[in-house]
Amino acid sequence: MSWTEERIDKLTRMWEGGSTASQIAEELGGVSRNAVIGKAHRLGLKSRPSPVKAAERVEEPTPAPRPVRAAPPPPPAAPVEPPAPRVVAPRPAPAPVAAPAPAPAPATAVDGEPAPVVSTQPRIVSVGPGGFLRQGPGDQQAPIPAAPPRRLVPAKPSPDIADKTSLLDLNDRICRWPMGHPGEPDFHFCGVKVNPGFPYCVEHCGRAYQAQLPRGHRRPPPPLPFGNPRVR
Repeated sequence: MSWTEERIDKLTRMWEGGSTASQIAEELGGVSRNAVIGKAHRLGLKSRPSPVKAAERVEEPTPAPRPVRAAPPPPPAAPVEPPAPRVVAPRPAPAPVAAPAPAPAPATAVDGEPAPVVSTQPRIVSVGPGGFLRQGPGDQQAPIPAAPPRRLVPAKPSPDIADKTSLLDLNDRICRWPMGHPGEPDFHFCGVKVNPGFPYCVEHCGRAYQAQLPRGHRRPPPPLPFGNPRVR
């Protein structure tokens, strides 16, 4: 519904008269409370304080102070009677104390060495995880002295290689070509004077290093066992 001059005049009169926005909307009909407030702000009408905030500002009246009553006088003190005499009973005679047992005589030394001292305290044994018994301070043994150094004697060579070159005899001046199989008892090395600049002698250098033939005299490689390689 549109705002006509008549409706605007009625809104202004009721607003200035102190009516609430809800009352004005109910009187005009067809408008809501927010629409009435928005139209009043557009018309420039004087804003009014919120009734909720105004109620919060109202302070409660301070209660009147209560009259102070005088304290009643203390009651008169009762007469104090003298305490009754205390009767002390005679103490019984002390019982005779037994003489302490004499301390055991120290054990005599045997062959100039002191005898071991026997402890009278109970032994406490601690059981560790797994059921083993932990050692106490008195259970620890003295460290075992180190064994004297032994003289290393070289083993006698096998009679099969008594006069042949073994692994321990190798150096840079003799041939290192192995002779035989390492698992055999007579396995040894050549032991002949080396070819200068090579680790083997002249005979074994000819077997270890072979000259490459010219390209035209080379043999073709053997065929593969399953034919030529497959071209992808």
